[in-house]
Amino acid sequence: MNWSSLPRLSALKAFAAYADLTSVTAAGDALNVSHAAVSQHLRQLEADLGLPLFDRSGRALALTPEGEALAKALLSGFAEMIRVIEDLTGQSDARPLHIATTASFAANWLMPRLPAYRDVDPETDIVVDANPHLTDPSPGGIDLALRAGIGPWPGLDNEVLLPSTYVCVAAPSLVGDKPVDSLDDLMDFPWLRELGISEGSLWLQGLRLESSHLRSVTQLPGNMCLDAARNGQGVLITARVWVEQDLRAGRLVLLYEDTRPNAYHIVTRPGVHRPALKRFLTWLRREARKPSVSL
Repeated sequence: MNWSSLPRLSALKAFAAYADLTSVTAAGDALNVSHAAVSQHLRQLEADLGLPLFDRSGRALALTPEGEALAKALLSGFAEMIRVIEDLTGQSDARPLHIATTASFAANWLMPRLPAYRDVDPETDIVVDANPHLTDPSPGGIDLALRAGIGPWPGLDNEVLLPSTYVCVAAPSLVGDKPVDSLDDLMDFPWLRELGISEGSLWLQGLRLESSHLRSVTQLPGNMCLDAARNGQGVLITARVWVEQDLRAGRLVLLYEDTRPNAYHIVTRPGVHRPALKRFLTWLRREARKPSVSL
């Protein structure tokens, strides 16, 4: 790395602040210097680089293509530096812990356990974003994704939290005594599916079975699917770990099991974790090691 080619850090900070706030005055306020000092840094940066960073032909100052390229690189770099410094010093702990996961995982595993986390960390605010989309952890955004699948996910760290196979289940009142030897025997039953992209929909796609191949499909929020299956409203694809108690009690019957390895994963950004996330991950791993109990 050629450190000698870098302009002065003060000039780069002033340029990044201007690019972010699009105002010399606002950039000065953010950096706690005068707007005149910011203007001087911007002119000096252009001189040092020998490049026009601003288009001054209009009424308002605008970035040239060279300025846009430099601004993109600096804003990304400074944002990551700020995030790491806040994480290391604990400044970011004032921000809520943001967790993205599926509705099924939130309803069946995470939410019943969260009250116990308050004994460990009563001060941290938590946001649980249960949605059907894969959302990656990002600086200042989502801290942790709890994701179903096999992995890995490029550019992210992941570890297995909770192994589980996928199963097709239904209430005895729906399937009766009809023998089920393969998935084809289930095509004539009504099916239940979680809204959007879910564990079940991804599993169906992997088997090249779409909803159009099924007789009828009712789509529901993830927290309603298990109750609908227990009430005999359709066949449900779900993680076996969610229905073990129902299978033992006879509320649901096992119709098909995909024994290929699958799991829920902890997915985070590489690098240093802020203290609130470290505390939560320690608790999360400990909870996953506990024997399964009826919830």
